[in-house]
Amino acid sequence: MHKFFTEPYNINEIEGKILGDDVKHIYKVLRLSEGEKVVLNNCEGMEYLGEIQSITKNEVIVKIVKELDINNESGIKVHLFQGLPKGQKMDLIVQKGTELGVAGFIPVTTARVDVKLKGEFKKIDRLNRIALEACKQSKRSIVPQVKEVIDFNAAINELKKMDLIIVPYENAEDFGIKTLVRKLERDNIDLNTIKSVGILIGPEGGFEETEIKTLKDQGAYIVTLGNRILRTETAGFTATALIQYELGDLGGMLL
Repeated sequence: MHKFFTEPYNINEIEGKILGDDVKHIYKVLRLSEGEKVVLNNCEGMEYLGEIQSITKNEVIVKIVKELDINNESGIKVHLFQGLPKGQKMDLIVQKGTELGVAGFIPVTTARVDVKLKGEFKKIDRLNRIALEACKQSKRSIVPQVKEVIDFNAAINELKKMDLIIVPYENAEDFGIKTLVRKLERDNIDLNTIKSVGILIGPEGGFEETEIKTLKDQGAYIVTLGNRILRTETAGFTATALIQYELGDLGGMLL
């Protein structure tokens, strides 16, 4: 069954309204018609079973049949702080990160980010559309937001709000995410209390040693992702997948 996202003010207890690009997609690509069932999401996690009542070139009216008790969100909210990459790499980062359950994307300028990149980074709206499309494909319940670019110091302040801070670093040795989780258990930290995780990924040039020291001083865990050096666009969703496996829902339920 197809799922569509629409703003909260477009849904009430009786009907919902689908607008924008989805309208053309419904009647021209999917070729849906009146009477067919769809799922509506209000972009805030509420989902409804609906039945298409009418289709025009401007809008699709959906009769609300019932509210659905569905939540495809992980109990772990991963916030991906991404060192600003070159070219179109952020597109892939947002798409795959959304599929893996990232709750929010925060582009960051670090010491080795080309200063020109920040001035050229004017595609927040397009990246948010990529996140929305990835939500539809992966059946997410909440659409993650891509935020405006912030600098390293601002990122530190945001990371302080997280229950756990993880920084993959190519010079870290013998201390990966699996080892980190076991360490937390040995330290008698209840893993169920960890609800938010901040992952900071370096840009193409990596981190400066001074940045790593600052992060350590703020309580960040500096981890390795293995013996092979990953590209910046690969490291974020690799770390996300590992965290979702160890602490979230990617590994399924333990029976």
